[in-house]
Amino acid sequence: MTDTADPASRLPAAVLWDMDGTLLDSEPIWDIAMADLATRHGIVMTRELRESTLGNSLPDALAKVHDAAGLSADERDPDADGRWTLDRVNELFAEDLPWRPGAREALELVADAGIPMVLVTNTVRELTEVALETIGRHRFAATVCGDEVAVGKPAPDPYLRAAELLGFSTAECLAVEDSPTGAQAASSAGCPTLVVESAAPVERGPLRVFRQSLVGLGLDDVTEAWTGGLARSATCQNEES
Repeated sequence: MTDTADPASRLPAAVLWDMDGTLLDSEPIWDIAMADLATRHGIVMTRELRESTLGNSLPDALAKVHDAAGLSADERDPDADGRWTLDRVNELFAEDLPWRPGAREALELVADAGIPMVLVTNTVRELTEVALETIGRHRFAATVCGDEVAVGKPAPDPYLRAAELLGFSTAECLAVEDSPTGAQAASSAGCPTLVVESAAPVERGPLRVFRQSLVGLGLDDVTEAWTGGLARSATCQNEES
């Protein structure tokens, strides 16, 4: 187990990767599917509505579309809409599933350093298995999907589960996220977080270190993100006390 008492020149015990928008440039694919879902319910997917669904679990995203469409409880069929959305995304995943800039190289960097990795995504297992054909399931010690925890992001459950599977505390792990929802989940779990924004801005806060891109990521950047996140958290705690 990593000694966090003297982390200055140390690497995190594990790196916990978000998938959509962080490793894969799949948010535009979800944009299409969510816009089609909105059309299915007679509304237009506005920018504000789409941003509110970024990084959400599928049930949460569906609920926000249903709310925007003004559907009553009797008019909602989350099971049918969920199945429709999964089928649509599956079609789009099969056409193209591009990497985010620098993501493949970042995975290889961390793997070559011998740091265990977990994929932590709000995407359901069914679609994650399709995406793993591109990402490479062999890279990860474990994967945690949105339909495998009691509550998905922005709740801390996915990150708590990932750290538990590896036998580390969340403070020993570095999360890598792109969305407000994902960053909130990681922060709530107590994970120092490297934030690489994609489709929506993320608020600054304790535990969070920001980087424009994964391109050119080095081990020193990984260390600085982890130790920097811990330092920012400690500073905020001191200011509050």
